[in-house]
Amino acid sequence: MFLETNIRTPLASLNTSSVEKNEMTTSKSNKRSGQWQSGLNPWGNSSSWNRVREVTNEHEMPTSAVISISKMNDLFLQGLASYQSMKPHWSSAIDQELLHAKSLIENAPMIKNDRKLYNPLYRNLSMFRRSYDLMEGTLKVYIYKEGGKPIFHQPPIKGIYASEGWFMKLLEANKKFVTKNPRKAHLFYLPFSSRMLQTTLYIPNSHRRDNLIQCLKNYVDMIAAKHPFWNRTEGADHFLVACHDWAPAETEKHMAKCIRALCNADVKGGFVFGKDVSLPETNVYKPRNPVGDLGGKPPSERSILAFFAGSMHGFVRPILLKHWENKDPDMKIFGRLPMSKGNRNYIQYMKTSKYCICAKGYEVNSPRVVEAITYECVPVIISDNFVPPFFEVLNWESFAVFVLERDIPNLKSILRSIPEKRYLELQMGVKKVQQHFLWHPKPVKYDMFHMILHSVWYNRLYQITPFN
Repeated sequence: MFLETNIRTPLASLNTSSVEKNEMTTSKSNKRSGQWQSGLNPWGNSSSWNRVREVTNEHEMPTSAVISISKMNDLFLQGLASYQSMKPHWSSAIDQELLHAKSLIENAPMIKNDRKLYNPLYRNLSMFRRSYDLMEGTLKVYIYKEGGKPIFHQPPIKGIYASEGWFMKLLEANKKFVTKNPRKAHLFYLPFSSRMLQTTLYIPNSHRRDNLIQCLKNYVDMIAAKHPFWNRTEGADHFLVACHDWAPAETEKHMAKCIRALCNADVKGGFVFGKDVSLPETNVYKPRNPVGDLGGKPPSERSILAFFAGSMHGFVRPILLKHWENKDPDMKIFGRLPMSKGNRNYIQYMKTSKYCICAKGYEVNSPRVVEAITYECVPVIISDNFVPPFFEVLNWESFAVFVLERDIPNLKSILRSIPEKRYLELQMGVKKVQQHFLWHPKPVKYDMFHMILHSVWYNRLYQITPFN
């Protein structure tokens, strides 16, 4: 596993995420998919989601226990050490290739400096570099051809669900990682869009999505009947990439053993350390230029201490505005900004602020985290129990601040307590980590496409169970 060579103690407890959704989202399930060893699942089980949550206007703070970012680090390490997928029903040379790669990663030669990789950003730079290189030289993915459009093979590449779409688009066009021979595949991709599943099958105001879940079950049953590969591992070497809020619940039963890359990566919503992957949520405005307008003002010219703007989704944002809207000139905290061409007002605030507040909406995830990194503004994540993207690799405390939801009244004092030297370190980390959070029409080394694929590859390496 990646040894903790760079993990710092957090400056402030934190969690955050905010999402501009077009429909109401759902409550969380605490049911754990996969096999947890004793002591790693402190929340027990609950029934799977059958109904869509009725969102109320209450703005009271829930009182359930919070998993801090430091505790998540512990759970991540425990999960890697103890989570194992089921023993395959028959052997494959592919398994031996993965076990060999895992051994090479664990014995990676020490790297102190890398021209493209900034050491403080990573849990263990040497192991990440070795793992990434092995992925590039080894990994083969088989994509199932089955599945009809628009739910399968027709990804959304614009808007806040674009992460699942861009990954599907780029992988299906990739010749390096994709194999047409499934017997050579280390991983099998389930090419469905959780967004298109919702828009195609959900009946508005029905508050039920049994038919969405049934659609995915039918797909799994079909590929299991047609091909032997799902049956060998019961789906443990299969993966999905899904950004809609409902994806954790829709996949928790019939795709429970799959590696799930989820935007809604909630520790208390079924996310399994050692198996699941936190998927960055990206709001793509112009598919022809997904990178957009990178960068922002240098630190010395960022005159605003903290910025937030967004709709009042969920209970955290109204609390944020209650304490900070029009209360302090250093804190530019707003509801939804007036429309402007190309969202210029919003972007300009991010480019001129030191800290960008990433407050959760209905669910833990938010495109603001990636937006802040894009405009070189230090993310301040206020979203309890949110697992940040690429958690397997990145030391998030080297470029982000985490604030507990209950500490919103103290937000300014928390930010002011960060020394200038430390802020400059964080901001440098944001600039250096930016390459991992960019989409390119043609993927480039270490970009978002490759990082998502790497996280899936890495988790598979550490959950594989030898046949013998």
